This record gives sequence, structure tokens and C-alpha cells, in this order.
Amino acid sequence: MRIAALWIFLACAMARAAAPPGVVIDHLPASAGQYVGSPSIAILPDGTYVASHDLFGPKATRDVTRLFRSSDRGQTWSPLGEIHGAWWSNLFVHRGDLYLMGPNREYGQLVIRRSTDAGKTWTEPKDARSGLLLADGKYHTSTCPVVVHNGRIWRAVEDAMGPGGWGSHFRAFVMSAPEDADLLDAASWTRTNSLGRNPAWLNKNFGGWLEGNAVVTPDGGIADVLRVENRPKGETAAIIQISPDSKTATFDPGDGFVHFPGGNTKFTIRWDPESRLYWTLSNYVPPRHAGPNAGMTRNTLALCSSPDLRNWEVRSIVLYHPDREKHGFQYVDWVFDGAGIIAVSRTAFDDEEGGAHNQHDANYLTFHRISGFRTLTMKDSVARP
Repeated sequence: MRIAALWIFLACAMARAAAPPGVVIDHLPASAGQYVGSPSIAILPDGTYVASHDLFGPKATRDVTRLFRSSDRGQTWSPLGEIHGAWWSNLFVHRGDLYLMGPNREYGQLVIRRSTDAGKTWTEPKDARSGLLLADGKYHTSTCPVVVHNGRIWRAVEDAMGPGGWGSHFRAFVMSAPEDADLLDAASWTRTNSLGRNPAWLNKNFGGWLEGNAVVTPDGGIADVLRVENRPKGETAAIIQISPDSKTATFDPGDGFVHFPGGNTKFTIRWDPESRLYWTLSNYVPPRHAGPNAGMTRNTLALCSSPDLRNWEVRSIVLYHPDREKHGFQYVDWVFDGAGIIAVSRTAFDDEEGGAHNQHDANYLTFHRISGFRTLTMKDSVARP
């Protein structure tokens, strides 16, 4: 009996060890051939949390987004259902309603949906009056933030209509609409010109830009801050300037590239009026993990801040695993929640079926709370990588 009890104890300990940090919202074993992508989170006016992710992989149709809700501040989660015809999409709340915005499939048309019942039912983007915003090309984005400023709502997007393949074919632009407009009406939206890649930039190491953040700049303008493919160095972001009339995007390679911890992978930037700092959660690459492909090093999640979008400081390491091949905390979307941050992660981690087969093809959607983020330092890090 003692031996049996010991085996039960060891089995339970192993099961606990297999679980990733945070709260598991969804789990897809690698054998399913479908992986967790595009995590997003929003807080409804009544305090309910809503999270989403899409599905990618060899057995995925690449046009499905799953939704979940939590009524106890993220301690437990329940499924809300699936939306077919939504991919690379982000949740946001505007004037009390919940929205989901992104392509209707991989490199599809750009659409937006609205829910007035906390995500239970959604509008269907059938035409230009009901949420079909851009029907004329191949569009790309991710769970990128929406910002309201100067009476307009702003969102960064890319198209995939430039020359070449992944990376080089992305062209960045920003869309905006009056904040009191019908966001389902395509006529409400204005878009800038699209800016493509110049392969000569960054000493000919510039692979492209993508997954931009619409942010309010320190001087009150709007910019699109993007992830940059810069091999082998990484740690770079690009800042595209948007004209005051919302119609023109411009980029100066002389000062538009900035050092950004984790700039080779997707990140979300938000402004905090209390600390008067910009904050992000990004895949900073510690020196011990430096290698030829920073974009595939996702085992470290860092809390970073900046006073001006150009000078970034790593404040604390909030998630970490020493193995970078099969572990990742990536594409993290987050929002402020009082004195804390709540976040969802596309997480590659151990499970009882052998774990993720690499750091990219995540097998979990996980929820995380970062309390007292404004005062965290490197001494508060979960590890010293």
C-alpha cells in the first residue's frame, strides 16, 4: 500500500509539473495537428473577462476563432463558442460593446464583428454595411491594440500584397474611424497608404515588418510601432508616423528604427497615464539565449517600459523557461486592470502527451495576472536568465 501511495503521489506531482504557469484556458495536444494562435483579451463593462484564440496547423482550416469567458477575474474559464470566418483577430470594447476585428481567413478580407450580449452572439460581416471593411486584397494582422484619440479610433493593419514571401510582402498601414461612427460600416473608415519593405535598410538585414501597434505619441500624434525582422541581431522595432488628417503614413529609416527588447516577435504596447510610461510584454532575448534567429527565441517574457517609445527598459522577467526549443510564452495580449495587468499567452509547454513539438506551435492558451507592475524590478523576476 505504501508503494502504491508513493506511485500515486509521484503521478500527481508529475501531472502538476506538466502544467504551464498561469491558468489554462484551452489546451490542444500537439497530436491534434491544431495549435493555439492569436491570443486576445478584453474586459467587459461588468468586469467579465473575454479571451480568444485562433487555430493554425496542418489540420486547421485557418478561419476559426475560439472564445472563452471568466466571471471570477480569470480564476476559471468557460467556452463561449467558435466563430467561423475570423482569424488573426483581436477583441476590444468600445462604447460598451464587444468587437472582434481581423481577416476572415489567412490572408483574407478584413472584417469586424460586434456583440451586444457579452460575446454570446455576433453580427455577420456580409457586406460593406455589416462589417466587411476591406474586400479587395490579402490582409494580415494579429491581436493588435485599438486606441481612441482626438475623436477617432485607430487600428494598425498590414496587407500581404508586396513582392516576395513571408516578411518581405507585408505592407503596413493604419485605419481609423470617428469614435461615434458605426464601426460596421466600411464607409466610416479611412486608411493610410501602404508602406512596404526596402531590403537595403538595416544594412540589408531588414526582412520586413508586421503586427503593428497604433499608439499615441508623446507629441499627441499617432504612430504605428511594428515588429521588425532583423536577422541575426533582432531587438528592433520600427516607428511609422501617421499624418494628422489620418490619410498618410511615412517612414524615415534614419531615425525610424529603434532598439526594442523582443522586437523580433509580436508585442502589444499600451500607454499608462498613471506612470506616464508606455508598457509592453515582449520576448526579450537574454544574452545567454542569443542566437542566429531571435524571432524563434520565445522562452522569456519581459515586462518593459518607455517614456517616449524610443528608449526601452527591461523592468522584470515575468515568465521564463530555460529551454527555448519547445517552450514559449508568445504573442501575449494584455490590458490594464487597476494596479495590475491581465494577459493571455500563446504558450508552448509540457503536457502529459509529450508537450509542444516546438516553441512556435503552442499547445496552450494561458491567463496571467501581473500585480503591482508599476513597481516591479529585476529583483522581482521569476528567474535570472
